[in-house]
Amino acid sequence: MRNMKKTLAALTAVVSLSLFSMGAAAEAATYQVKTGDTMWGIASKYGVPVTELKKVNNRTSTLLYPGQKLTIPAVSVSAADQDLLARLVHAEAKGEPYAGKVAVATVVLNRVASPDFPNTVRGVVYEKANGYYAFTPVKNGAINKPADAEAKKAVKEALAFRGQGSGSLFFFNPKTAVSKWVFSREVTVTIGNHRFAK
Repeated sequence: MRNMKKTLAALTAVVSLSLFSMGAAAEAATYQVKTGDTMWGIASKYGVPVTELKKVNNRTSTLLYPGQKLTIPAVSVSAADQDLLARLVHAEAKGEPYAGKVAVATVVLNRVASPDFPNTVRGVVYEKANGYYAFTPVKNGAINKPADAEAKKAVKEALAFRGQGSGSLFFFNPKTAVSKWVFSREVTVTIGNHRFAK
């Protein structure tokens, strides 16, 4: 009985490793370049960073040729986290220019990459410090409303842009912000009604 348990455990480990390997291989996709495609457009479509797309394909340039095949790396942000991020973008940047929506998503991704914030999208979105939520839509429940197509597209673009921006970690509306501290941050860009800062 003891040997049977050991054999069963070993067999389970081998099957698990095989399934894990197959899952990892299945995550990588191949894309055939069409006329008019750009590295940026392909990265945005799949929600992967341009830098990662170039790295996986051993590219130093963004020059593409029709018919060329590219390996699309596995997406590093889950579909559930992309949806959560899109709902935050929709709630925070409704009525703002598209570039502002991309920038809001980029702030969250920059926070995930920063050692000063939680290291997951979910952790950043739901972060509460000193009794205050980091994002108003979490406090008022707007985070629970579905995102529109533009917010979802903005998230994909922010994922493609990942690691290439000015490092914004905050955004605020200077007309409605009550925190004096946020005004002390270095402004990186102003888009619509939002100022972005680090």
